[in-house]
Amino acid sequence: MSISTRYLLCVAMDVDPAYDDLFNEVYDTEHVPYLMEIEGVRSVTRVKGEAFTFAMAGAKKEVDAPTPSYMALYEVDSPEVVASDAWATAVEKGRWAGEVRPHTSNRSHAMYKVCS
Repeated sequence: MSISTRYLLCVAMDVDPAYDDLFNEVYDTEHVPYLMEIEGVRSVTRVKGEAFTFAMAGAKKEVDAPTPSYMALYEVDSPEVVASDAWATAVEKGRWAGEVRPHTSNRSHAMYKVCS
């Protein structure tokens, strides 16, 4: 993944397993498309954590899947994009706010500036 903007918003959360299918459907078909309509949002990449084996310094370490388990990486032009009225409107559109968000937990939001 090559980052094409100067800022990366990382949004992570867990979802009640009973709502996993709805979560993924709404995120992909509604939530991301609404946010992609906002000026200054360049791309969205969604990932789900998984366990893995990590080799370093001559040893291997088993690493559990991270929590929160889901993360969305938003490439944005500036931090102001996510403070805009357009963003505030988009995150409430569709089924996300009423049918999905209530079944998420352990949410975190972080903004990163790309170093190079």
